[in-house]
Amino acid sequence: MTTIVLVLQFVLAIILTIAVLLQKSSSIGLGAYSGSNESLFGAKGPAGFLAKFTFVVGFLFILNTLALGYFYNQAKKASLAEQIKVQKPIKKYPTIPSVPTTTNKTDEAPKAPTTK
Repeated sequence: MTTIVLVLQFVLAIILTIAVLLQKSSSIGLGAYSGSNESLFGAKGPAGFLAKFTFVVGFLFILNTLALGYFYNQAKKASLAEQIKVQKPIKKYPTIPSVPTTTNKTDEAPKAPTTK
């Protein structure tokens, strides 16, 4: 379904671009090449028809963009970050040695040597 909507998005973008370029502007633009169309669309020329056509195609383009975003969001509910497996690190550092036991039966500290 997303493939059809994506292809339709490209087609609508091309049609919308052509419709905008064919409209008459202050600098005339590409509208100068459609001079023979004035008799086909009436006395006003293509201005009224092209304006309505551009509005309709633009509206369809926006609706298609929203549909495309919705379908992509439904297809990609899970993030790539959620698929990463986290492993516990292996202990490679030495363990802390235990407190040495005293050989003295009394809990007194050894006496300092004396000088003579």
